[in-house]
Amino acid sequence: MLAALSHQTRARLGIAAAGVCAVAVAVFLAVVNPATAGFLPPCPFHELSGLHCPGCGSTRALHHLLNGHLGAAFGLNLLMVISLPFLLYASVSYALRGCFGRGLPAPRVEAWMAYTLLCIILAFWILRNVPLPPFSYLAP
Repeated sequence: MLAALSHQTRARLGIAAAGVCAVAVAVFLAVVNPATAGFLPPCPFHELSGLHCPGCGSTRALHHLLNGHLGAAFGLNLLMVISLPFLLYASVSYALRGCFGRGLPAPRVEAWMAYTLLCIILAFWILRNVPLPPFSYLAP
């Protein structure tokens, strides 16, 4: 059945399914508080090392964002909250390109920008594990 569909139709169905899944996850995260839900797994890096990875606190931060608590979200994972608009823009552009053959205007990304982003992530990872203010405020 699926093989009889055109490539573009299959792409559109895949993007629609991904969109439905994303909305379902967003509704779930808006309703269920990951800090108190006992069934969500903890961060494996934090469990093994006791240190916070760059993603630690992201799920709880998304919960707070979806409930309109921007300050609490910033306090849990500043880097994720700042990067979220860029990730949403890229996701929407990808979906539009898959459905209609044309996405949103793509910014030109130079190699130095990718290296700078990597350095920012590594610096965030290191600094959020320094147990002294102001760096301790970066920990979730």
